[in-house]
Amino acid sequence: MDTSTVNSGEQVDRQARILEAALDLLSRHGISGVSMRAVAREAGVALGLVNYYFEDKTSLIRAALHRIDERDLRLVAPDPASPPDEQLRKALRRVADPQFLTTQHLSLRLHLWALAQAHEDFAHINAAAFDRYLKGLAALLANARPELSADVCLERAADIVVVQNGMWLTALLGVDEARSSGASPGLKKSPSQPSLRLQE
Repeated sequence: MDTSTVNSGEQVDRQARILEAALDLLSRHGISGVSMRAVAREAGVALGLVNYYFEDKTSLIRAALHRIDERDLRLVAPDPASPPDEQLRKALRRVADPQFLTTQHLSLRLHLWALAQAHEDFAHINAAAFDRYLKGLAALLANARPELSADVCLERAADIVVVQNGMWLTALLGVDEARSSGASPGLKKSPSQPSLRLQE
């Protein structure tokens, strides 16, 4: 086995662990809870290793944001094995997957949005990521509904994102309300909570 291949794989794994640790800390504590030392401790690696891969906290957060961008793009990635209509349905179902309705993920989203408002560099990353996601969703719409113009597809994609973000916020409020009332913090629908399922 090629040693360089193994080493490369190990480096990717370490970087992934470090970035996931940074995102976990950001989700739980916000930007103030993210430091090079805290990330090293969370990832279970030496501080020197974090400093080796990332120059400072800003570059670490920047890389973590790009990781989220890549993850989001997979939500709207086309599936050549499925017809266009089904590709669109799959994408709409993915955003309502239980993994995106956890307190950890939803809290992370709120902190990422806050970062974009407070830091110009992060705002540019967020804007570029949103543009790629929107275009990916619009492409799925265009393939499923070829009679629609490109502009209309973009408008409808933007509407879907508004519903998606609203659904995530509603889910987070549902979790918080359950906790404050002493009920189980699951995301089961209650009479006062709207359905989280996207319409096909």
